[in-house]
Amino acid sequence: MNKDNCFQLGHIAKVHGLHGELLLVLDVDFPEDYEDLNHVFVEKSDRLVPFILEHMVPQPNNRFLAKFEEFDHVDQVKPMVGAALFLPLSSLSELNEDQYYFHELVGFTVIDENMGELGKVKVIYDLDTQDLIGMEYREKEVLIPIQEGILQKVDKAEKKVFCRLPEGLLDIYLED
Repeated sequence: MNKDNCFQLGHIAKVHGLHGELLLVLDVDFPEDYEDLNHVFVEKSDRLVPFILEHMVPQPNNRFLAKFEEFDHVDQVKPMVGAALFLPLSSLSELNEDQYYFHELVGFTVIDENMGELGKVKVIYDLDTQDLIGMEYREKEVLIPIQEGILQKVDKAEKKVFCRLPEGLLDIYLED
């Protein structure tokens, strides 16, 4: 499986017990949509390796207690801690026209209501504290918070992200 055809579902947070169970953290809005997974792809040495799930039990805070088939001892799963979990893009749910997945925004043109066209979305930073658009502007990376009031509208058909940037945001990045 190629990473370009996948999305990051979450990561392996830690080992649980001595019998090969792991605590998975899913970085998704609706973790309940993934309760019935049969498999996931685990990133190992920049490759995505499929693993069959024996079980995956929901826990609080987007966490799942999981066990991969044929892994029955803590020593077998300990090296997996910290590894990213992936699923194919085809397993994502269909969204309404006015909804989008963050990964879809890469390559979209960013347009500010006052300054006009600024640049293209290069990367999305999906952080614990805040999600950010990474855009190149005048040969500098500018980070735009993905939040109500700043992100006004996304036009998927036109591949455009309309923003109302806070006053002075671009100036911060342009200072030497």
